[in-house]
Amino acid sequence: MISLLRRNRDYRFLILASLVSLCGDWFATVALAGLILDKTNSDFFAAMVFVAASLPAFFMTPIAGPLADRFDRRTIMITCSVLQAIAACAFLLADRAWVIGIVAQALVAAIAAFFSPASQAATANLVASEDLPVAIAASGSIWGAMLVVGSGLGALVADVWGRQTAFALDALTFALAALLLSMIRGKTSADDRSTGSSRPPMKPIADTREALVYARSNKLVSSFLLAKFGFGLGTGVVGLLAVLAKRRFDNGDRGTGLLLAARGTGVFVGPFLVRAAAKRGMGTVVRGCGLGSLVYGFGYLAVSGVDSLGLAVALVLCAHLGGGMQWSGTFYGLQRSVPDEMKGRIMSADFALVTLSMSISLTAAGIASGIFGPGPVLAVLGCVQIAWAMFYLIYTRKLQRVG
Repeated sequence: MISLLRRNRDYRFLILASLVSLCGDWFATVALAGLILDKTNSDFFAAMVFVAASLPAFFMTPIAGPLADRFDRRTIMITCSVLQAIAACAFLLADRAWVIGIVAQALVAAIAAFFSPASQAATANLVASEDLPVAIAASGSIWGAMLVVGSGLGALVADVWGRQTAFALDALTFALAALLLSMIRGKTSADDRSTGSSRPPMKPIADTREALVYARSNKLVSSFLLAKFGFGLGTGVVGLLAVLAKRRFDNGDRGTGLLLAARGTGVFVGPFLVRAAAKRGMGTVVRGCGLGSLVYGFGYLAVSGVDSLGLAVALVLCAHLGGGMQWSGTFYGLQRSVPDEMKGRIMSADFALVTLSMSISLTAAGIASGIFGPGPVLAVLGCVQIAWAMFYLIYTRKLQRVG
């Protein structure tokens, strides 16, 4: 990975831009989750922080995917970063009215729905084919690394200098990301999209339908989309980490930061397991997606019964080793299986499906936790994920033999 970053200037700037903006995201998430728990004392509204960070992407998909397949992806990423910097400034008003924080989170997430497919589709064009497994592992791992750094530093900043400082730093990271992205000079698409003549008219519904028809006809692609959707069904557990930190461990923003940092550590390591699996063929990657979901489910089932913050941190880390392997495995599989002219739409569809299932899971978890407490809800969601993983492994057993 270090060699790739040293050799490839454009990919280096893409990674650096992702690093700083993701770090800022977690600054805001830790501070906002703590603020809303303090203001409302509600498990449901605490979970809504994570719903607001995921659900808007689902509604943006019919536009975001076709946009990434028709327009210059570098321009899309820069524009999104600038708009996110502006939207993040609204976090500074959350202390006066906490609902503004939810709205700001939703705005940032809605804009990210355009950034993500453009960035993911651009990766395969910025690196050589032989470097793609390393690039995908790196892209997945930096998300986890910045979750570790961002949540840890975010908790420290919020505790020492206040939540307003954490929110301000979030806005600044998006502005810095835009500057870094502007330094990319290579082609982010297989064709030249710098002139209007190369841009066919965009038809969001027809374009999305075309992508879904393609996915349905390709068993590998549909299996990876299915894997991500099913994985999202168990991710309501993430929305309860702040609730666990405050209610069970009496540790507030610091506890939330530690649990999120453990999540990030697992996500950081998981993609490198996928890189090893990829060397043995796509069938091994498919199997890894199912096994990753299984590890994730058992990890959170165990978290539901512990009373020690330290033990919970260790179990969350283990769970997200599986989660990181699953998430990165589907990303790698789609990058390898989808042609460039369809990649933006498929990546956007993937993002939409998982954000939809995540939002359903997070909302249900928030409501149920307010009634039964976080422990039983974590146990149920862990079992849901285990059941899904077993179904997926059986359903894809023929694909697992693909070389």
